[in-house]
Amino acid sequence: MRTFIAVLALASASTALAGPPQVSFDTGKIEELTGAKGVFNETEGVFKVSVPRSDLTVVAAGVRLTPPMGLTSWAAFKPAGKHTVVMGDMVLLEDQVNAVMSVALDSGLEVTALHNHFFWESPKVMFMHIGGMGDKARLAGAVGKIFAKIKETSGGKGEVPTVNIDPANSSLDTRKIDAILGKSGDLKDGVYKVTMGRVTTMHGDTMGSTMGVNTWAAFAGGDDRAVVDGDFAMLESELQGVLKALRGAGINVVAIHQHMAGESPRIIFLHYWGVGRTEELAKGLRSALDRTANSRKAPR
Repeated sequence: MRTFIAVLALASASTALAGPPQVSFDTGKIEELTGAKGVFNETEGVFKVSVPRSDLTVVAAGVRLTPPMGLTSWAAFKPAGKHTVVMGDMVLLEDQVNAVMSVALDSGLEVTALHNHFFWESPKVMFMHIGGMGDKARLAGAVGKIFAKIKETSGGKGEVPTVNIDPANSSLDTRKIDAILGKSGDLKDGVYKVTMGRVTTMHGDTMGSTMGVNTWAAFAGGDDRAVVDGDFAMLESELQGVLKALRGAGINVVAIHQHMAGESPRIIFLHYWGVGRTEELAKGLRSALDRTANSRKAPR
């Protein structure tokens, strides 16, 4: 018995030292579906495909940025039980962000962050992080659609929603906004702003709207042509629903990140920009609000 236990212990130790088990990946299929070449990391059991943005000419503070300096889109695939997990980071110019985001969401992937990685660069570069879990082929196909959309919209072929609006000349019917959002706001200097507070806990105390934990929308312009910008404060579980609602309404997402550290529950913040008819913009925001705790059923 002692001999058996000793042999078992030795076998267990040998297995632990051997590292993670080898993973069988049809890497050729992933490359085919994504349209990108990849490298398999045997130690981590991860297959990573990359697409350098060699089509971009970006200068940051006088430095010519090249793909190895952070201008490479990538997606990494790893088995997780019976499923596959994908995580990635897409390098995008501003006019590409929302077109590519819609493709990601429509293809069943999650968008988990949107922010900058540099200062003083021209043109401005944004980074969109993606994730997903499920069938390997489905995930790889979705990533392939993203890479294809990046290529399609490169060279200034993306979306730039512009409108000539001076808030000093606003003529909004704020009652229409109130009726759709279910809450009144404040009109100041031609800007009508509606704020809806949320709460979280930090340092053992409640943090609410005045501390910056709020969703808000600021409208300017007229009923037929207006602009709205603002911020959504939401739980992690609400993010994907809000993204889909905003993009479905043609409202652009400009940033996804956190404003705090150590809060519970964790609050994600999403900044947006939309141009269109006031009522349609308000309906788009209402649709997004309905995917959060700040719905019509929530106390005002």
